[in-house]
Amino acid sequence: MRTPSEVRPLKRELDTLITQMHSAGISYAEAMRQFKKRYILEVLAHHKGNQCKAATELGMHRNTLSRTLAELDMNSAQIRKGMRRPVMSERPVLGQRSIVGQRPRLQIAGLGR
Repeated sequence: MRTPSEVRPLKRELDTLITQMHSAGISYAEAMRQFKKRYILEVLAHHKGNQCKAATELGMHRNTLSRTLAELDMNSAQIRKGMRRPVMSERPVLGQRSIVGQRPRLQIAGLGR
């Protein structure tokens, strides 16, 4: 649970965002839709795409979460795919090994090696 001193800045940010959205002519329905999408996506990310755990945290049944995802045009398979680590061929190369099985050596600045 957050303390009141932690919540106040969040409420100020939310107030500012609501004012900006209203000034930009964003409808209540669209604002709620975007809020729901973003909030649900955050909870799903926290639970690594696990809908059962996310639904429990959101206070709803897993089937209700699944239906809500469909209503918001959120593809649960795409959400889970986005949570996975990229395949080895798509990961960035951090360093080349000169001998198979040998770990690369760290270069520390200031040490003349």
